Amino acid sequence: MPTYHVEMMEGRTLEQKKKLVAEITRVSVEVLGGSPESVDVIITDIQRENWATGGQLWSEKK
Repeated sequence: MPTYHVEMMEGRTLEQKKKLVAEITRVSVEVLGGSPESVDVIITDIQRENWATGGQLWSEKK
């Protein structure tokens, strides 16, 4: 079964992360079959100073 790598800016709550991984798992099982125990989700929280869009760090956006 799949392993999902989710990269997002830090700041999400534990409850938000729990809901996200539950939904990713649910949809994976619904679409691909298999069991929830076979779905892995890895979340990487990235500091705003380490993420840039359009040539500008998110930590510097107003």
